[in-house]
Amino acid sequence: MRKIEHWIEETLNLSAETQENILMSVVVLLALWVASRLLLRVAARQQTDSRKQYQWRKTTNYTITGLGIIFLANIWFDGFQSIATFLGLFAVGLVVALRDPILNMFGWVFLMWKRPFKVGDRIKISNHTGDVIDITFFQFTLNELGEWIDSEQATGRVVHIPNSHVFTQPQVNYNYGFPYLWHEVQVRITFESNWQKAKTILEAIGNRNTEKLSKEAEQRVRIESQRHLIFYRSFDPKVFMKVRENGIQLTIRYLSNLNGRRDSENHIWEEILTQFQAAPDIHFAYPTTRFYNSQEEQGKEISAKRPSSSMY
Repeated sequence: MRKIEHWIEETLNLSAETQENILMSVVVLLALWVASRLLLRVAARQQTDSRKQYQWRKTTNYTITGLGIIFLANIWFDGFQSIATFLGLFAVGLVVALRDPILNMFGWVFLMWKRPFKVGDRIKISNHTGDVIDITFFQFTLNELGEWIDSEQATGRVVHIPNSHVFTQPQVNYNYGFPYLWHEVQVRITFESNWQKAKTILEAIGNRNTEKLSKEAEQRVRIESQRHLIFYRSFDPKVFMKVRENGIQLTIRYLSNLNGRRDSENHIWEEILTQFQAAPDIHFAYPTTRFYNSQEEQGKEISAKRPSSSMY
């Protein structure tokens, strides 16, 4: 063994201490790699949910990477006191030269600690809306929704947003505290329509298309919402009325799944059009404009005032 070390020292110009550090580094990296493989294999056997597997894999990678940095620094910098001195000097230069990346890293720490949103949540930050599909050290990634697509459906694009935006931009979380959305469909009918009948029809349509919750599920949702100071008296759909300038506005308010808003609204409108068409006493209201010819109107007024003549 001594001969091999002496040969390496003469051939590669590496001291015995450097050779020992290299060997220990290889052993540490190999041990960490084996540990990560074992942890991921155990997680794959115990977790069937792909999202939980993804979160476990990301957490394992972050933990192994952090341990590797600590162990390697301890090997090469001869103890933690030297590490602290080195990191202190190194941090001063980083703060000046790498301000944005450092803010992104602190943003990642904030995301891991406070959890304003996680992978799988639907959020809106700045002008971007989407489902969170990845969170890394420097940025998080959204599957973009909306833009030129109606009802917040996917556009097919992926948006990468720096983690530092969580400190400067407001965030809207669709999943936080209440895993459903309240959606509304507005219908206007004429003042001459049978509004009582129209309201009854809309109430029945809303009941058929609202998100159905069992008693147990409703209780779980209510308890989870109250933890975040969100209180709802009822999850049943309702129809509200308001008088507008061109008719009576009826609004269906109902509970919808995050991904089912467009489908439910489509089904509701199909039923509204079908049932209102079959009701002769219900008519949709819409803005109208009436045009008239001033000369024709004046001619009618003159002929109406002219006395009738008789023949003698």
